[in-house]
Amino acid sequence: MNLLSSLLFKFNWRSYQARFLEDFQVYLEDNHLHVVAPPGSGKTVLGLEMMRRINKKTLVLSPTLTIRNQWNERMLECFVKDKNSISVSFNIKNPETITFSTYQSLHSFFKNELENSEEKLLHFFENAGIENIILDEAHHLKNEWWKPLFSLKQLPKHTLISLTATPPYDSEPSEIAKYFELCGPIDMEIGLPELVKEGNLCPHQDYIYFSKPEQEQIRYIIKYREQLIQFVSDLKANEHFQNFILKHPFFANTETNLEAIYEHPDFYSAILIYLNSIAFKIPHEKIELLGVKPKNVSFPSFNYEWVEALLQPLLVDERKNHLENEAILYSIEKELRKIGAFDKKRVNLVGENNLYRSLSQSPSKLKSIVKITKIEAESLGSSLRMVILSDYIRKEFLDFKYGDSLSEINKLGVVPIFQHLRNAIKRDVSLKLQKDKLAVLTGSLILIHNSLVDELTAKISAEAFTQSILWDTEYIVINPTVSGKKEMVSAMTQLFEEGFIEVLIGTKSLLGEGWDAPAINTLVLASFVGSFVTSNQMRGRAIRVNQLQPGKVANIWHIACVDPTNESGGADIETLSRRFDAFCGVSLQGKTFIENGIDRLGIANGFSEIAALNKKMESLSQNRKNVKQRWETALKEGNVLIRELKVNFDEKSISEKSKKLYYHDLVKYAFVELSALVLITLPELFINNLPNLLSKGILYFFYAVFGGLAVLFLPKTIKALKLYIQFGRRDKQLFKFAGALKAAMVEKELIKTPAPKLKVVIEEFDQGAISCYLQGATVKESLLFINYLEEIIAPVENPRYIITQAGWFRKLLKISDYYNVPKIFAERKSDAELFFKYWKKFNGKAILTFTRNPEGRKLLLKARFHYYQNTNNVGSKKALIWK
Repeated sequence: MNLLSSLLFKFNWRSYQARFLEDFQVYLEDNHLHVVAPPGSGKTVLGLEMMRRINKKTLVLSPTLTIRNQWNERMLECFVKDKNSISVSFNIKNPETITFSTYQSLHSFFKNELENSEEKLLHFFENAGIENIILDEAHHLKNEWWKPLFSLKQLPKHTLISLTATPPYDSEPSEIAKYFELCGPIDMEIGLPELVKEGNLCPHQDYIYFSKPEQEQIRYIIKYREQLIQFVSDLKANEHFQNFILKHPFFANTETNLEAIYEHPDFYSAILIYLNSIAFKIPHEKIELLGVKPKNVSFPSFNYEWVEALLQPLLVDERKNHLENEAILYSIEKELRKIGAFDKKRVNLVGENNLYRSLSQSPSKLKSIVKITKIEAESLGSSLRMVILSDYIRKEFLDFKYGDSLSEINKLGVVPIFQHLRNAIKRDVSLKLQKDKLAVLTGSLILIHNSLVDELTAKISAEAFTQSILWDTEYIVINPTVSGKKEMVSAMTQLFEEGFIEVLIGTKSLLGEGWDAPAINTLVLASFVGSFVTSNQMRGRAIRVNQLQPGKVANIWHIACVDPTNESGGADIETLSRRFDAFCGVSLQGKTFIENGIDRLGIANGFSEIAALNKKMESLSQNRKNVKQRWETALKEGNVLIRELKVNFDEKSISEKSKKLYYHDLVKYAFVELSALVLITLPELFINNLPNLLSKGILYFFYAVFGGLAVLFLPKTIKALKLYIQFGRRDKQLFKFAGALKAAMVEKELIKTPAPKLKVVIEEFDQGAISCYLQGATVKESLLFINYLEEIIAPVENPRYIITQAGWFRKLLKISDYYNVPKIFAERKSDAELFFKYWKKFNGKAILTFTRNPEGRKLLLKARFHYYQNTNNVGSKKALIWK
């Protein structure tokens, strides 16, 4: 067996592929290769080349049979000259030099044939000589698939290659940790801009069409919020619950429960915050346990987050310990269930699941889709190729008739969208779409206009399907036979590509991944599944280049229902924002740049004027030429995607202030005092009080002057000085943190790029935001750097080591700052001390504390409560930007 001689790439590598392959051996040092690349970037071809270079017997695992087969097709098409020169198997039970299989097949083999035995699994594949494993579309991994995959990692001399379009960043933290434990850190991240630059993906732009809930929904939202307010009010007035809390061991017997309190600081804090909210006089010693003096304490309000922190342990985690108070707890649970704030053993007032479900499926979105179709049909005419993707089919609305009221269709789905568009075509003359250009394609429902049946039978045998009339319409229900199902998707796709169908409505499960129709120039995401993975895959359908239309520019429409009772737009907007974090795009207006996230659309805090927002989106969406120009301009201004950490002030406090605010305040008040003293106050006082000066003496005069100035200006100066000592200039502070981290990572050899080539870069933005990235590092190094930097400045949760910024002057002003030691440096004391050495070098005097003993736990509790009290907290998020 020699894959090096049997396989050879027949074409030229794209620039980003060549860049990765240049450093291939460096990435391979830890026996993991983890590549993130968007759909259309040639991941499969890159995976095959990696397999060839590793030159070991290989098992390739894919999520579906279709993708499994694509691997073999790409290998034959791009690498193999002689089919007989290499042995290939599609049966996991009979491995060959290259075995193409699926995760399901591995799991079934492990469960049924190998009896869930890790020992038998390892023995089988070791005997088979498998030493290289490729995980394709690794974001698809399901819970039951993890065990055999982790077992395979124990094979001797193994290498593991992971390929994915989007790591599952929006999964539970435990799932994300498990994913990276299996796949290893990211070695290479191919950015979407690189593919547009290479001409492998077309220029495109994302737009959002906003709607307001129906009146019935608004009434529901208001009622829901009123119920939450009433619930919290009742909880505070509930004397039985108050007595229960006062008797809880954490409060009644604090000293004997210190270890447990240090293990659950949020719960202890929630108890005190609750008692403070009902005006209960909390004994000083209970407050001092938080590490603050009672006279200095400022308790946060008993908001929904703290209600959750208080009730979750009582109603779920430790409920069995309070059986004697079950009646109290059950009554609270019952009230929460009535509201819809307790589900699946989770108290949920903050997440607002009920509101999200209500808004995400709002019937108002159906009107938005009709409006978007009208906009695009008018703009593109017969060249329109629109795909609308939804989550569910909703066949119960199939028997809707023209005379029925559209208001009866109260859910979002394929059939409701079809019915709304069908109705609009008939009744709205301004909608420039012909009725025969509308069709539906899902796994279990296919609809076309009766005039297209002949065109369909020209592409697929009439025996491959049966047909029936959709009652009271001109549309036909197509029922493919079992053997005709695959051909039917291909035939419908051809009708769409050729323009017989201009608007195709389907499900994300059928058309969202793997389906290829390069003619798509407009995509409407009518899906309320907000996962990174799903949304990125769905967008990938629209942004592929079309060889028949070299100038293609794609519009991608997202729809959102705004919660009028929420200043930030509500749960649907929040989910949409999370979706936008998954992909990069060009800015909508103004300065031209390429970045991930929703900020590039410039819609922050503008949800009260959705009519104006929609008008702006409509106007911009009709200028595809401008989108292409913006991409060309932005691409010239950079060469590669940079992973950076964006830091901003807490939105509820001082987010509008400049990053140099505290520094400027200090200088400003000092300058004001000095100017007022020299230019105004002293001359005026001298002239007006000359007699007093002469009678009482000049020394007395100056005492009076400076005393008055101190009363007037000193409080402001001290406040500014205190803020400056605590926070300094945020940009300088972040630079010091990053410098310490970079030096520690270099010494620990987490960064192998020579230190002189590395540079910490801080950039400033409007509204108080700053960002940081590591210039000169590899993709893997820069990604790790950003991850660890985010750990440092994140709110203190439960680190093994914590750093307290010290100094006598800070102590005098009662200033405390606490920072996490990143986990990578916290496993061993020697590593923690290495990190701390550089922390002190860059940040001055500080204290390193191990938190896994009573003293450390006590400090941890103090640090946590310090964060809750602090009104000047910063938020951070990772970002990708083209530079």
